[in-house]
Amino acid sequence: MLDFDKMNGLVPAIVQDADTKTVLMLGFMNQEAYEKTLETGKVTFYSRTRQKLWTKGEESGHFLHLVSMAEDCDHDTLLVKVHPEGPTCHLGTDTCWGEKNEEPVMFLKELQDFISQRHEEMPEGSYTTSLFQSGVNKMAQKVGEEAVETVIEACNGTDDRLIYEGADLIYHLIVLLTSKGYRIEDLARELQERHKPNWKKH
Repeated sequence: MLDFDKMNGLVPAIVQDADTKTVLMLGFMNQEAYEKTLETGKVTFYSRTRQKLWTKGEESGHFLHLVSMAEDCDHDTLLVKVHPEGPTCHLGTDTCWGEKNEEPVMFLKELQDFISQRHEEMPEGSYTTSLFQSGVNKMAQKVGEEAVETVIEACNGTDDRLIYEGADLIYHLIVLLTSKGYRIEDLARELQERHKPNWKKH
């Protein structure tokens, strides 16, 4: 049970991105703000300067969509996990400390979206377009070539070249998947299934 009495009716609320684990901001909640957050699914604080409730994003549109709330061992601090909609800080930055809220691995989805768009539009002069036009056999061959080059660099090359060739491998694999109507997320879902304790190899 949260102890709102220690700080005269308030508890600190540490806000964290549920996916990237980046700390976005620190606010304060009273009992009413806490209950409104649970009720609406949008993080609401108590403003000590204005002495009233305020829902983050009510003016900017940059809401913090609630994923979960957990109290600490002393029952006087909240960890609020969210999915942020736009930048969190009123200065326009992702966090109130001016940090970027992103993980490089998330770029794979952006790359997938870009390659999917290329597949739909097929613009002339694009290398990705030329791969799609070459057919599945050629695209599959490119994946094989890049896999071999990645292995060579792992065994006898440099770390820089290993990363370079590995990136080529992933790019060409996404192109091949896209040509077959799949996305990188389909591989992620398969790996997610394999990670479950009851998964059995087909």
